[in-house]
Amino acid sequence: MAIWVDADACPKVIKTILFRAAERTGISLTLIANQHLQVPRSRNIKTLRVMPGFDVADNEIVKRVAGGDLVITSDIPLAAEVVEQGAIALTPRGELFNRENVQARLDMRDFMDTLRTSGIDTGGPAVLSEGDRREFANHLDRYLAK
Repeated sequence: MAIWVDADACPKVIKTILFRAAERTGISLTLIANQHLQVPRSRNIKTLRVMPGFDVADNEIVKRVAGGDLVITSDIPLAAEVVEQGAIALTPRGELFNRENVQARLDMRDFMDTLRTSGIDTGGPAVLSEGDRREFANHLDRYLAK
C-alpha cells in the first residue's frame, strides 16, 4: 500500500497533511512532479521529478500504481486510469473516486469541457476551503485505518 501524489497542482496545505500522515503511519508517500519539490527529510517521503510535458507525471503514476494504492489528484482522467488498475483516487477537495463513481465524474468532466470549448463560461474552481481540507483529511484517515 502506497500513496502517490500528482504533485504539480497539489496545494501546499494538502501536502503538509500527507507529510504528517506518512510520518505518523510509516506509509510510503511519493510525490511526482515536473519541478523540484521541497519535502521533509524522511525515509517514507520521496519525490520523483519527471521531464516537463503533457501528462508525463500522470503517465508515471499510472506506470507505478498498484491495486490498493491511493492516488492524490484533481485530474479526473488520471483518477479513472488508476481506479481501473484497482487503486483509489482522492482529490485535494476530499472527493473520493472508486469503481462505482469515477465514470460518472469523467462523463461530467467531458460534458463541461464540451461547454467550455463551445464558448460557454462554466466558471473556475472555488478556493480550497477549510471544509475541503477536513473532508480530505477524513478520507485519508479512513484509507490509512484500513
